[in-house]
Amino acid sequence: MAKNVKSVSVEEAIEDLEKHTLRSIPGEIGQLVYLASTRDYNTGVYYHDGLAFRYSEEVARTALALHHKKVFRELVFSSLETLVEQLDRYMKSSRVLPNEFLELWRKLEPYRITVPLDCDPLSVELFFSNIRTAVAILEARQEPIPKN
Repeated sequence: MAKNVKSVSVEEAIEDLEKHTLRSIPGEIGQLVYLASTRDYNTGVYYHDGLAFRYSEEVARTALALHHKKVFRELVFSSLETLVEQLDRYMKSSRVLPNEFLELWRKLEPYRITVPLDCDPLSVELFFSNIRTAVAILEARQEPIPKN
């Protein structure tokens, strides 16, 4: 019975996360970046003050990890066209000039830190490849910067 209550709490925490936090983040790539940022890069442990306060740290960690994997999986299996649209939406919400954003995403590959733990290597490589392609497509669509 405790296992069932825990499962219900995790589902409630995911709904809470979607309703109060992720709703204001534009697009799945934005949500993926946000969810990855709730994970400590040294330990892999997720943390969210609001969810931990309302439920428990364990429930919050589980909800964040499960939802992170869900959003990642949706992006991995989305069409390239959808991924380009999602990246464009995220780029526009970043308040960084598009040319700068794309150059940094091409050079620094910040999307590498967005991968959830325990993903299969094929999905990870497919995601990386598709993101690199989406960056290239968006770069090709950019207006050239006039040189003075």
